[in-house]
Amino acid sequence: MKKTATIAAIFAATLAATPALADDASVPAISVSGEATVSATPDLARIDAGVTSDAKTAKEASDANDAVMGMLLLALKSAGINEKDYQTSRVSLQPQYASSRSSGASQIAGFRASNGVTIKIRDMTIVASVIDKLVGAGANSIGNISFEVTQASKLLDSAREHAIADARRKAEIYAKAAGVTLGAPISISEGSASGPLPQERAAAVAMAAPTPIAAGEETLSVTVNVSWAIKPQPSQ
Repeated sequence: MKKTATIAAIFAATLAATPALADDASVPAISVSGEATVSATPDLARIDAGVTSDAKTAKEASDANDAVMGMLLLALKSAGINEKDYQTSRVSLQPQYASSRSSGASQIAGFRASNGVTIKIRDMTIVASVIDKLVGAGANSIGNISFEVTQASKLLDSAREHAIADARRKAEIYAKAAGVTLGAPISISEGSASGPLPQERAAAVAMAAPTPIAAGEETLSVTVNVSWAIKPQPSQ
């Protein structure tokens, strides 16, 4: 018992001799967000195309639809679209019902087959002609056209520099109003860097003239969050 008490006393004395670790004081700072945008011309178009066929039997509907879908794929190849840039997006075969006039009960009146394909077009100059080829091959469903900027992150690099400058401008205004001096940045983080939201545009499925397509211009934006150290202004 005496030995145990002695060890406890030594341990308590050691703790008493060890200085307590104090938390570092927070560095006075001004935190702001900076924003910048850059405009870019889209270099990729996405299109959904497909065909729907109705027939009395499931096989007739499926065979008719498969035949037209094969023509659509051939049309894409003839337009110079790489096979890796189109992918089947929809395959369905559903019974179609009609109400019996005598009994009122629903009966199968036929079948509807549907196939769809999503296409990437990397040459913006052929978007309209690709749509026309699809229509000519038998597509009776075309839509969800969207345009993208594939090198958005790289194009945003100049905007990132402008966003930092925008953050510093705001910080200097706050520092002047608060009567302090702006120091070095102590933290920088990117809040968001985004391209445009895909804009779906409708395309006519049957037109005598070439399909009018306008890709326009997209606006890319970036936001940075910066904390700047501050200190009192020197005495005059």
